Amino acid sequence: MGIFDAARARDGEGRAQARARAARPGGAVPEASPPPRAPRRPRRRFRLWRLLLSVVVIPILVAILALIAAFSHYSSTFPGPLVLRQKDGAPVVRVLARDGSVLAERGAAPYVPIDLMPRHLIEAALAIEDRRFYSHWGIDPIGLSRAIATNLRTGRVVQGGSTITQQLAKNIILNSERTLSRKIEELILALWLEMRLSKPDILELYLNRVYFGAGVYGVEAASRRFFEKGARELTLGEAAVLAGLLKAPSRYSPAWNPNLARERGQMVLAKMVEAGFVSSGEAEANSTAEVRFADWHVMRGDTGVEYAVEAALDQLQMLIGGNDGEIVIETTIDANLQRRAQQIVLNLLTTEGGAVDATQAALVLLDSKGGIAAMVGGKSYAESQFNRALRARRQPGSAFKPFIYLTALESGLTPESVVKDAPIVHKGWTPRNFDGRYSGFVTLREALARSLNTAAVRLALTVGVAKAAQTAHRLGITSELRPDATLALGTSEVTLLELTGAYGALASGGRLIEPHIVTVIRSGRGRVLYRRPGPTAETVVAPQHAGALNDMLNAALIFGTGRGAALPLHPACGKTGTTQDFRDAWFIGYTAHFTGGVWVGNDDRRPMKRVAGGTLPARIWREVMLLAHEGLEPMTLPGTVPASSVAMAPAPDTAARPAPEAAGRTAADPARRNGADPAAPVPWAWARGRSGE
Repeated sequence: MGIFDAARARDGEGRAQARARAARPGGAVPEASPPPRAPRRPRRRFRLWRLLLSVVVIPILVAILALIAAFSHYSSTFPGPLVLRQKDGAPVVRVLARDGSVLAERGAAPYVPIDLMPRHLIEAALAIEDRRFYSHWGIDPIGLSRAIATNLRTGRVVQGGSTITQQLAKNIILNSERTLSRKIEELILALWLEMRLSKPDILELYLNRVYFGAGVYGVEAASRRFFEKGARELTLGEAAVLAGLLKAPSRYSPAWNPNLARERGQMVLAKMVEAGFVSSGEAEANSTAEVRFADWHVMRGDTGVEYAVEAALDQLQMLIGGNDGEIVIETTIDANLQRRAQQIVLNLLTTEGGAVDATQAALVLLDSKGGIAAMVGGKSYAESQFNRALRARRQPGSAFKPFIYLTALESGLTPESVVKDAPIVHKGWTPRNFDGRYSGFVTLREALARSLNTAAVRLALTVGVAKAAQTAHRLGITSELRPDATLALGTSEVTLLELTGAYGALASGGRLIEPHIVTVIRSGRGRVLYRRPGPTAETVVAPQHAGALNDMLNAALIFGTGRGAALPLHPACGKTGTTQDFRDAWFIGYTAHFTGGVWVGNDDRRPMKRVAGGTLPARIWREVMLLAHEGLEPMTLPGTVPASSVAMAPAPDTAARPAPEAAGRTAADPARRNGADPAAPVPWAWARGRSGE
């Protein structure tokens, strides 16, 4: 190491020791390092403003421009608020039969200015529909937030957040499409209405245009319809009932359930007390329990079409959201058949019902596409507006058995397969046959035709009750079905319409049938508001299985429990149903042209005097079907051929046990009936193995 190297080393060590001393407390302060360079704040601030501009400012500007465009559109379409006031009255609703003839007209009534409406009517509507109407600007954030929270908590839509202004927008201008874009348009239109109209104007339009059920729009038409008086004469209790209809006109309508309408009105009175519109003493003095509705028998007599008309009107709010002046509803109803069917039900209940303690009946007749050709909801619409064909849920009894047998056919059995008809005990339950007798081994055809209970239960346990319930749902049964063994005997309640529709799938050869009554709804100016789509092509039953079941249900009319319903010339199928203690009696049957269902019973479920499905219900069904088939050519039932063209050889599993009914079917063969009436019912058999049938 040189002299200079050693010196540099000593200098380095000295500087290191000096830095160490400076680090100790009291040491010398080291030389300060240069400060760090300051961040470029202007650039970061610029990025923040750019983000704010793109995320907040620009969307707000776009929204404002969209609102301006929407407001301009509505202002050009409706140049003045008075355009929305149609002082020629609430819209007329005209219901047409399938041939274009008028079944009924509803809804015409004068327009009532808000100054002439009772104050308590206005306050009742505000209390139940939009309490903060005078404080919001068309959209109620508080009510909307509460509705969202309630719906999220319950997991379903139980509360709406629409204001009266939003409802006016929906009822007058918009359609019933339930989409996000439609909801946004409703909100925008509500804001526009609030800008162009005063609060009293909005209330006036709303109360003169809103739907109150039973085909009437506006307070004047509703007042006349339900109370036979003008809106200006309504009492506080009557006004509360009307306001209560706004939420669900069909459910709370006095036409269907007067007691429920009164209960709803009482709730409105309670809301009026909460809002400070009336005192508790006034509400108590005007209890809706004292409200008396119009006398339907005096107001209008039975014309035979009321049940069908009300069923069509009931579809209005579901199918279209608002109205466009006059509304025309085109239906599937056959006017002549409807009136005559109502008369048949009335006559038979009047002449025979009293002796057997049967006070009510219902009937549904469907065409081959599911259109309702006739609907009878009760003995007399003037006496009771409750539509038993649509709304009554009753046990179908043995009329449910075809779903059990169809499940068996789909599991690989045939009409000639055998099942044991003998006493059976299942989990302490002991079903018995109607007559208390048992036949041992019988074919499925005979078991269904004779409606043997033990055979049906044994079959259901074999193929699976849950599987049979799935079969019923697949054919159109929408009611809840309990998956226990009693289902085989029809213990789960259904409506007449859904049961008849499910049988319609068999009449069509296995295609799903959707019962319907409305085909087109249009405005008086011709604008189509609703058009029913074409029939579905969905196959829910394989054609061979539908044909096999048609064979078996035809046997029920030839030699089984449905003999009283047999039709001449027209091949027909059907099944009886009778519940415990004769509380309900059914007959559901069909041809290739029509499917019909009949229920007979009492509203209070009181037992009848031995009225079974094969008695009064079968006679009603037969008389209506004879009328319906006047002038129609007989048509083969899907999957069947005349029994005379089929060799009725027993299936291998029945060869050792000839079916007792085989002789009956042979005797019914027209080719072997010497001197028999050629118009008598003809037996039809399963076209097994025949292509194209």
